[in-house]
Amino acid sequence: MKFSCVTQELLTATQLVSRAIGNDQTLPILQNILLVVEGKRCTLSATNLELSIITSFEVVVENEGGITIPAKAILNFLQYCSDPQVVLETSEGTQLKLHSKHAKAVISGEATNGFPAIPTIQRTTTITLVMKEFLHALNLVTFACAKTTTRPVISGVYTYTSKGKLLLVGTDSYRLSEAKISFEGQGEVGCIIPSRFLEEVRAIAAPKKTTADEKAVLEMSMSNQQVEVRIGSTILTSRLIDGKFPDYLQVLPKEKITTLSVGTHDLLSTLKRMHYFAKEVNNNITFQAGKQFLHLHTKQTQLGKDEADLDIELTGEENKIALSSSYLIDFLSRIDSEKILIELSDKLHPAVFRLKGEDGFLHLVMPLRMAEE
Repeated sequence: MKFSCVTQELLTATQLVSRAIGNDQTLPILQNILLVVEGKRCTLSATNLELSIITSFEVVVENEGGITIPAKAILNFLQYCSDPQVVLETSEGTQLKLHSKHAKAVISGEATNGFPAIPTIQRTTTITLVMKEFLHALNLVTFACAKTTTRPVISGVYTYTSKGKLLLVGTDSYRLSEAKISFEGQGEVGCIIPSRFLEEVRAIAAPKKTTADEKAVLEMSMSNQQVEVRIGSTILTSRLIDGKFPDYLQVLPKEKITTLSVGTHDLLSTLKRMHYFAKEVNNNITFQAGKQFLHLHTKQTQLGKDEADLDIELTGEENKIALSSSYLIDFLSRIDSEKILIELSDKLHPAVFRLKGEDGFLHLVMPLRMAEE
């Protein structure tokens, strides 16, 4: 194998696939990248057996071939190589020579037949999504998923089609986000996608989303056990989570007694300030919605207490509920809407948050025990 390429393109591709490399030391070859040159392209692959990333780019090929090499070794060379072009060549089967105008290195690798095969997905459904809408939905959903695998089904995003929309739902049992987006394609979708996989998709796709290309798309395919996302010349594959997602629709309040509109920035700034005291009492902050003001206060602690009044527009009855400052800060930090709508039933049912002017999203937060007056 021998080829030459732009150093920065090889570095970018190597950094991208390296995101699939885990910390498993039991299979050392999983710390490697599979590098294959065929036709006019160089294809790089990496996997941790749960997540796989493949990407390719054009190179100048003299001899086709392949090798697997430690990701850290090639990254180390490329990151500190200032020359614009680099030549890669195998020797003695498992040695990779890299040389540019001012640098030269040899990396010990392994034969390609030792690298685990990345299975090809047997597609049952393929849909096309507008990248901007999909990334926005992921930003508002994946953070709500459980961070542990004690209950695997809620460590993923429930993804399904309904009434011509694709719905993404994430929950950790204390909060829940649901986003609806449009899609193109045929077939029904109903699966649980690992949230970590979708966060990788977001991280990789975000730089490709530009204001000049508002209609940039990505393709998502599902089989019975796998999901695949194609973003240009990059393919990400993951196993699906097996199990039944909770019937979250039962948790949504059947009626709303109170709806209030409040400035997002004002609410977020106030919660960040009050969190200093609230964290001493399970992040508990009481929300009291009046006709003109939303009164927030913390319980008296050894550190002290805090309270605030925010201007609101209220529809319906006055109401009262206790919510987690930590969860709300986490949520509000992710949105850019000037106003947010809060729907309340009573102090025993969850609060529902909606973005003003955006019907396809809701966030739900379970109530806390009301602090004693």
